[in-house]
Amino acid sequence: MLLGLSLLYVGAVLFLNGLWLLGRIGDKEIWIINVFSGGLTLLVALRLAFAADADAASIRAAALTLLFTFTYFWVAINRNNAQADGRGLGWFSLFVALTAIPVAIDTLVGSHSFWGVWFGLCWAAWAILWFLFFVLLALQKPIAKMTGWLTVLEGIFTGWIPGYLLLSGALK
Repeated sequence: MLLGLSLLYVGAVLFLNGLWLLGRIGDKEIWIINVFSGGLTLLVALRLAFAADADAASIRAAALTLLFTFTYFWVAINRNNAQADGRGLGWFSLFVALTAIPVAIDTLVGSHSFWGVWFGLCWAAWAILWFLFFVLLALQKPIAKMTGWLTVLEGIFTGWIPGYLLLSGALK
C-alpha cells in the first residue's frame, strides 16, 4: 500500500511539474505539491528503512524512494530561490538517471508478472525523464516543452494510474 500511496503523489507531482514546465502553473504555486510529495515520500522512505521489520529489500526501496524525495524538495527550493539556475538539480538528475538504469534492468529481469514488467518500464521511463532534466537544467538546452509533455505523460502512466490501481487492489 505504501507504494500505491507514493506513486499516486508521484503522479500528481509529475503531472503538475509538467504543466509548470509548459507555463500553465507559476513558480510561486508549483512549490507546494513538490514539498507535499517530497514530505510524503520522505515519510514512506523513513518507514521502510527504519521499521522494526526492515530488511534489505525495504532499505533498497527506501533508498530509491529518496531519489524522488530529494528531487521534489530541490525543485521546491529552486522555485523560492531567485538565485538558483537549476544546474545543481540538473547534475543531480544525471546521477539519478544513471542510478535508475540498472534499477529498470534489474526490475525487468526479475519480473514475473504484468506489474513487474510495468514497474520496470516505469523505472526506464523515469531514467529518461531525469536525463532530460539533466539536459534541460545542467546543459541548459531549450527542451522545456518536450520535457514538460513527457513529464505530464509519465505522471499519468507511471504514477497516477499504477498508484490508483495499487490502492484500489486492482494490481497486486
